[in-house]
Amino acid sequence: MKANFPGRAPGLLPRDAAGETWLAAVIAVLCFIACLACVGAVAADRAAHGWARQLRAEATVQVRPRVGETGLAAAGRAAETLSSVPGVSEAAVMDRKTAEDLLRPWLGEAVLPDLPLPFLVTVRLDPKAPASTVVLSRALAEAGLDASVDDHALWRGEVERSAGLITALSLAGFLLIACAAAAAIVYATRAGLQAQRGVIETLSLSGATEGYIAGLFQTRFGLLAAGAGASGAVAAALLIAALRALGGPGGLTTALPLAWGDILLLSPCPLLAGTVALVAARIAAQTTLAKGALGGRRSRR
Repeated sequence: MKANFPGRAPGLLPRDAAGETWLAAVIAVLCFIACLACVGAVAADRAAHGWARQLRAEATVQVRPRVGETGLAAAGRAAETLSSVPGVSEAAVMDRKTAEDLLRPWLGEAVLPDLPLPFLVTVRLDPKAPASTVVLSRALAEAGLDASVDDHALWRGEVERSAGLITALSLAGFLLIACAAAAAIVYATRAGLQAQRGVIETLSLSGATEGYIAGLFQTRFGLLAAGAGASGAVAAALLIAALRALGGPGGLTTALPLAWGDILLLSPCPLLAGTVALVAARIAAQTTLAKGALGGRRSRR
């Protein structure tokens, strides 16, 4: 009897009998949200570890001038000394305006003009072989400078722990949304198959094998979910591209820096959505057929 059903014969199944347009819309929206969550997790991880790398690549030196020496002169000598130390890419004196800009959000404008500020030197370290705090302190002491080196170790530890926490939370959020999307696809696919239970029973009574009937619904719902997943991924890619283009090199915010390569992360979405729907459709179809066969045996008894 299987010869009566050539190929996969998609025309045997009624068009949109189970509200498949709405099913496709639901899958597309869920895939869109899951894609945004994926890119958001990657961007959050990038931002958090970027902050940690920035702190590891910098150090701050506070210089105390000697008697008869101005603070700017002492800071200039310190910057010149540190520039020649192996493992240092650049050393520059932090002028008063830069220091005031850093303090203004915390102290306000009124007290800054009369506030005595320390004389600081910012040091950029070689990312491949950074100079240690001990090396920097020794070079300053040998130059006769009274200075303290802060390698941001305390803040770096806190930032690195925060970076790990942000990455873990972002990944957990993405996995939860992805699992919710997969569960919704499974539920919607099973509901669609239940709505076409009469078609399944008719095909079975006409002589079609269980594998053939399951294959029909596999193809139908697998292609439906893959197309909807592609629509959701494309919509997410367009939104990410717009945010990246409008926001400049890092996107709209440095808290979630975006990259053009993030769009490639969305490419597996149609395949994953289609695979989940395909497996769910086959299991649901075989379950429906098994129940029908069991019911038939009971009726004959």
